[in-house]
Amino acid sequence: MLFPRGRSKGAAVKQRSESTNILVARGVRKVYRTGEVEVPALRDLDLDIARGAFVAVLGPSGCGKTTLLQCLSGLDDIDAGVVEIDGANVHRMSDARRAAQRARLMGFVFQSLNLIPVFSATENVELPLLLNGASPLEARRKAEAALDRVGLARRRGHRPDELSGGEQQRVAVARALAAKPALVWADEPTGSLDTANAVEVVELLAELHAEGMTIVLVTHDSMVAARAQRRLSMRDGKIVEDTDHQAARSSTEGSRG
Repeated sequence: MLFPRGRSKGAAVKQRSESTNILVARGVRKVYRTGEVEVPALRDLDLDIARGAFVAVLGPSGCGKTTLLQCLSGLDDIDAGVVEIDGANVHRMSDARRAAQRARLMGFVFQSLNLIPVFSATENVELPLLLNGASPLEARRKAEAALDRVGLARRRGHRPDELSGGEQQRVAVARALAAKPALVWADEPTGSLDTANAVEVVELLAELHAEGMTIVLVTHDSMVAARAQRRLSMRDGKIVEDTDHQAARSSTEGSRG
C-alpha cells in the first residue's frame, strides 16, 4: 500500500479506523520462540473488519487462527505491526487500559467454556460484570436478561453440571453478550458440540449479528462458516483467501437491476 507524501502508515490506519471499520490491522507479526527455535505464527498480516460484520476465519489446525484472534483482541502481544480497535492502538495501551477496553467493547466465547462449577448460570454470567465494576443489582439484571436472550430463562439457577453441553455453551454466549459488546470473538465455539447443538449456537450468533454486533468466528467447520457474510481462509500464518459474500450478493443484485 502506498501512502501520499507527508502521511505515515499510522496516520492512514487512524483514518481508516475512524471510518466504518471497527478493526484495522497492518503488518501484524507474531513469532513463538522455544530456545533458539522461532516459529512464525502470523506473517505481516493486514486486515480490516467493518462494524456489524460477521466474519468466519477458516483453516487447518496450526495455521494461526486462534493466534490471530488472541493478537487482534489484545489477549496476546504481537512482535510487529499495528492493531486498532474502535480507533485505539491496542498494543500501545497499558495492561489495565487494554483490559478496560476489552470489558467495554468485547465479548469472548471459547471452546473451553471456563464456567465455574459451583456457580449457577446466572452467577457465571454476572461475575465478569461485577469484576468490571457493575453493581450487584445491575450485574444480576444484565445476567438474567442475557440468559433470557439465549433461551435459558428457566435454567438460570442451574449449575454447569446440571446443563447439557449446548446449554453450557449458551451460558458462555450469554456471558459474552451481557455487557452488550460491539465486538464478539468466538474461538471454535461449536468444536465440542454435536450437530444439533452446534446449529443452535451458530443460529444464536447469527441473530446477535443481525442485531448489530460484530462477530469474528474462528472455526474449522465449513458448515459453521457458511453462516458468516465474509470468510477468511488462513494458511501458514497468512490470509490466503478473503471471500465477502455480502459484497458478492450486492454486486449480483446491482447487475440484475
